[in-house]
Amino acid sequence: MTNIAVRVENVSKSYTIAHEGKRYRTLREDLIALIPGRGSPRTTRETFWALRDVSFEVPRGEVMGIIGRNGAGKSTLLKILARITKPTTGSIDLYGRVGSLLEVGTGFHPELTGHENIYLSGTILGMRRAEIARQFDAIVDFAEVEQFLDTPVKRYSSGMYMRLAFAVAAHLEPEILIVDEVLAVGDAAFQKKSLGKMGDVAKSGRTVLFVSHNMAAVEALCSRALLLERGRTAFLGAASEAIGRYLTHNAAMMVSLEQRLDRVGTGEVRVIGIQLCDVAGNRIEAATSGQDIEVHFLYEAQPDFFRRNLRFSLLLKTASDMPVFLHHNRLTREPFDHLPPKGAFVCRIHNLPLSANVFKITYSLMIGEESYIDYLEHAADLTVIAGDFFGSGEIPPPAFGPLLVAANWSLVAEDVYARP
Repeated sequence: MTNIAVRVENVSKSYTIAHEGKRYRTLREDLIALIPGRGSPRTTRETFWALRDVSFEVPRGEVMGIIGRNGAGKSTLLKILARITKPTTGSIDLYGRVGSLLEVGTGFHPELTGHENIYLSGTILGMRRAEIARQFDAIVDFAEVEQFLDTPVKRYSSGMYMRLAFAVAAHLEPEILIVDEVLAVGDAAFQKKSLGKMGDVAKSGRTVLFVSHNMAAVEALCSRALLLERGRTAFLGAASEAIGRYLTHNAAMMVSLEQRLDRVGTGEVRVIGIQLCDVAGNRIEAATSGQDIEVHFLYEAQPDFFRRNLRFSLLLKTASDMPVFLHHNRLTREPFDHLPPKGAFVCRIHNLPLSANVFKITYSLMIGEESYIDYLEHAADLTVIAGDFFGSGEIPPPAFGPLLVAANWSLVAEDVYARP
């Protein structure tokens, strides 16, 4: 038996897009169009290539990420792999039963109950009734829909529908699992639960193709990643390198700080750029847990600007706007008084205590405690990829919190404690 689970060779997918001179017309225009020589506006057609010559192989038991900007071709590729649509050219070979969760509830019949849909989905995957029954209780427990099992799923809330769909896809044990952005939906508790289940699936030896914009999840779950740009393969290799290239491309697409109109402050000093660097001053696109890094806030000041008691603050938040930490120069008694006309406020963070995730950077420059000179919410992103923070090879899952704390454990005999 081949060790390859998925083989994709030179796959391309094109669509024909029609452009009409006028999409909507009045009754008068329709009548005029009937007159010989006064026909309707010409319709032009354009060929759009969603994918071009994509090739890769996935060995059995590997979890491979597929990443890229919106419109890069990720979902089109997964629909081809799930045999929902055919490629225009090229071929795919899948060695094993395929389960997919491309859209929440795909494959569910709205008139059937949750109980019936679980068995329907398993049957579509080619599973025997006994196999489905063996996983039935685990699916219901994970989805938390036991009370509504005999209710048609068309009456489910979107959250219930989504929980059951993911539970079915993750528990029915196809040899190849295709998942598209499942961690982008649901509340925080369910996302955490889903991430944990995806980790279990990855460890079970099944082959997984995982599409997500959550780079922390891709980093945590995937050994390799395919980066797509405009339907073509931009990179195929280690997940960390693919993520770095993706972030570099995204950074180039970001609006510059000079164009932001949502600033607060007098404007005597303005931050015009933010750079992430290592301690040698080299620019980096992402930081690693446990790494020493510097955040450079490049500024321009008005001539002869001079103020005492300046405070420059860095506030870091999670993607859901939960504060992670605040730091400013007065905490370390490092005053900023006379500023050069151009320069940078530099915050060096030692042994970066953050788990893999994407964080929001907010900054402020103030006089004292009240008067803002320059303040901007979510001025940039700080992307952190997993690293060996503890030096033990053990990396806590990002779902258990954004902070990594340096601590030690010891075992003490009970008799050292005084008894009452």
